[in-house]
Amino acid sequence: MVCTSRRGLGAIVLGALIGLGSPATWAQDTVRIGLPTKTYYPTIIAETAQRQKLFDKEGIKAELTIYRSGGETFEAGAAGAADLQLNSVSILAAGRRKGVETKAVAGTALGYYGWYLMVRADSPVTDAAQLDGKKVGITAAGSGSDFLARWAMQDRKIKFTEVPLGGGGLVPNLLSGNVDAIVLYSPLSFKVMQDKSARSLLDFGASVPQHLTGVWIASDKYIKEKPQAIQKALNALYGGLAYLRANRAEAIKMIAEIDEIPPKVAEAELDGDLSKLSTTGEMKEEWVARALDFSKLIGMTDLAPAADCYVTTFRPQPTVK
Repeated sequence: MVCTSRRGLGAIVLGALIGLGSPATWAQDTVRIGLPTKTYYPTIIAETAQRQKLFDKEGIKAELTIYRSGGETFEAGAAGAADLQLNSVSILAAGRRKGVETKAVAGTALGYYGWYLMVRADSPVTDAAQLDGKKVGITAAGSGSDFLARWAMQDRKIKFTEVPLGGGGLVPNLLSGNVDAIVLYSPLSFKVMQDKSARSLLDFGASVPQHLTGVWIASDKYIKEKPQAIQKALNALYGGLAYLRANRAEAIKMIAEIDEIPPKVAEAELDGDLSKLSTTGEMKEEWVARALDFSKLIGMTDLAPAADCYVTTFRPQPTVK
């Protein structure tokens, strides 16, 4: 019979551990994160968390995939290609009715920060009410810009024609005079204001009643089977936001690089959008319900109830670099 001393056994175990690597590498979870477009705050936050190695510090690996829209991102999640994604309450509520069972696990924004109703700098229009009977450019039917255009019509009791132009067509069609106004998002909105080619009639971030405009979502299955992976990913993501808010010079540099915009526009994006995002991920049923009510403005009717659309079991604890 072979007898191994405690000291000898300890040496064997230690040697095995060294061979396996550090504890953070054991059975490391990979979280696939879906981002709806490149020049959008979730991409900046996720890229920051990645560059600052915050996912590594949480003991997970993050794979970031940038899609072309919220709809495409949601489809990726439904197909099993994304574990965690940034999207809207309305799209997950509609999905639940069609058998795509996802829930919000953390809130990101309570307003459309950086979104404006804009006209050309030399336009004679000085008030949103003057757009009655005019043409207003949006990205696409069913989009956030569609919702905001319809909200503006309802709020100002006017009627204008919405013209779908795609994200890349908004500013060119405004400047060429093909439309009288556009619903524009950041950082493009900040850029055209800074170069004085367009001006704002309505700040949607300040005007639209508070509701959840963005949430991190995951499938019911992933929430049940991988809650620790979700918690760690959220810690890193909110850590990325905390880093941006605490390191202004570096934040402006990274935003400019990620969004491919001038530093001055990146600074406006930091102050006008990222600095206003939720640092806690808090969600309330009233915020979810209001978001679903607003969704009806763009024709969404068959939606799951607010209580079925989110969970409060996750409380992001921002990872510190």
